[in-house]
Amino acid sequence: MNERKGIGVMQNVQPEIRIHVFHTGCVCVSPGLPFKDAEKNPNPVQLTLLSSYGRKQRLWLPVSAYLIEHPQGKILVDTGWHREISPKGEYSRWAQIRHLGLAHYLLNQGVLPLGESLVEQLARRNIQPKDIDYVLLTHLHSDHASGLRQLKEAKHILVSEEEWQDTKAHAERYVTSMWKGVNMETFAFKETGQGPVGRSFDLFGDGSVEMIQIPGHTSGLAAVKISHGGKFVLLFADGGYAEKSWKEMIPRGTALDAPQAYRSLQWIHDMSQKEECLESLANHNMDVIPHEIVL
Repeated sequence: MNERKGIGVMQNVQPEIRIHVFHTGCVCVSPGLPFKDAEKNPNPVQLTLLSSYGRKQRLWLPVSAYLIEHPQGKILVDTGWHREISPKGEYSRWAQIRHLGLAHYLLNQGVLPLGESLVEQLARRNIQPKDIDYVLLTHLHSDHASGLRQLKEAKHILVSEEEWQDTKAHAERYVTSMWKGVNMETFAFKETGQGPVGRSFDLFGDGSVEMIQIPGHTSGLAAVKISHGGKFVLLFADGGYAEKSWKEMIPRGTALDAPQAYRSLQWIHDMSQKEECLESLANHNMDVIPHEIVL
């Protein structure tokens, strides 16, 4: 584990940033997980397949990942599912149990059609893992970090110090085998006044790509803010599950710190309503289709 202190600013910045929104399969969850039940507050066990509540009316939600084509390099945000979860592109119970472990399989299942893994979609653009300059991980839950081993040749793979510590302090919430053999680098949030707790990390030192701490779901959860030309795009990961999360202030069903998660959602709400906000995207919004954003 290497600690990343910061990255220097390069010159001759070009006038365009492109953000590609990918779907890398789907995740299946109880509706009480992404959106807190207004009548009942189910505990984590009740959200699993072990309970009738957890089995009923389950939702299939997209698993998003993002490619940022920036003048200073190619950046991925999260990794989507690994091909191991669906070796033949179909739902496979046993493949998922092998990849996720039984406990995580009982909470959420996934499927990854052929051609939809992040590395497959990048290959169609003639981009190989070794061509990626930075992989930015919003957090390390399975549907965001599953594909890490397929991207281990990327030049830098970054996660916050707080998130890395959560994998030790709350190991039951993670599948640590997903980054086995991967050279993970940690970065430190700084006191910048940005975000719900005033802490962020500026990747290039120029404000164009910032990871902003939005704790609650996990301690080190980060939103990614991409800025250029007076506009910005906000990728708020699991700070909310959909646009209706911040529009209607519906928190997720479970969180490591529920009050803090609500404060982070309020910040997402406020940022998403700014005139400068071009798009504000949750990782699992079923209403978002793959597309390209130009800043």
